[in-house]
Amino acid sequence: MFRKLDSFLLCLLATVMLASVVPCRGVGVNIFNTLAIIMIANMFFLQGARLSRRAVMEGVTGWRVHLAIGLCTFALFPLLGVALHTLAPDLLEGPMWTGVLFLCCLPSTVQSSIAFTSIARGNVAAAICSATLSNILGIFLTPLLVGLVLARHAATGGGGGIGPIVLELLVPFIVGQVAQPWIGAWAHRHKKLLSFSDRGSILVVVYTAFSEAVVQGLWHRLPPMQLGRVALVDIVILAIVLGLTRLVGRMGNFERTDRVAILFCGSKKSLASGVPIASVLFSHADVGLIVLPVMIYHQIQLFACATLARRLGAQAEGAD
Repeated sequence: MFRKLDSFLLCLLATVMLASVVPCRGVGVNIFNTLAIIMIANMFFLQGARLSRRAVMEGVTGWRVHLAIGLCTFALFPLLGVALHTLAPDLLEGPMWTGVLFLCCLPSTVQSSIAFTSIARGNVAAAICSATLSNILGIFLTPLLVGLVLARHAATGGGGGIGPIVLELLVPFIVGQVAQPWIGAWAHRHKKLLSFSDRGSILVVVYTAFSEAVVQGLWHRLPPMQLGRVALVDIVILAIVLGLTRLVGRMGNFERTDRVAILFCGSKKSLASGVPIASVLFSHADVGLIVLPVMIYHQIQLFACATLARRLGAQAEGAD
């Protein structure tokens, strides 16, 4: 698991370094922007094609678990982000706070939420349904939450409007759902190829965003101390959410397996969805800075939750 995670992290770091040394300029900017739009649309089209109608229907069952995870993802996180910004507005620069607040509005991850729930011997079926449902709802809810949160609590506003969201995210997803009966089986048979496509779209967007940010003077505007503070804020958010999701599981009298699913699905944020959505919602000059908190949180959550999942799995084996 760690080898796979680290390989993608290395690719992200290499992409950032490439954009820092050789940013795209001139005609290259238009080429990469167009390529990013095409790859994002393709990513959401394939997501729609992969998701069966049966999976959508199964998401309705086990509503208490799904409701708890949904509230953690789309209510607890944004409220926590707003509270931290209100308490310490000068801790981070404007674009960094925008990135943190944007992070709090994102849907949960799918792969890692399911993997960690399985390692911890939790309710994998509930994790699959909840994580999938979170990503579907995120296409609709994340732009709305970003608009509500950033309207009052961030220095950098959204830039894309509803048009690009519909054209680049919703329309491809719906078309993928319509085509699912014909290409769904093919999509499931070629998961590795499609995973490569998803990650490739993230790398293209990151390169394009960071290229523009570097040309705008990113590394002169962002001292190392700011990166450390962003990491600190991300760690605080993750620690608080992990504690509260465990509390929700216990106070709600959920079974142990359901508590594990709530813990891991309710504390994750999706880099795979976050980077493309950011490229649609924000101006190209700001995306490079805004996605930094998401990238940092992504890696922190992976290492922290992997350790926690192994511990909970060992405890479950000991109890058995």
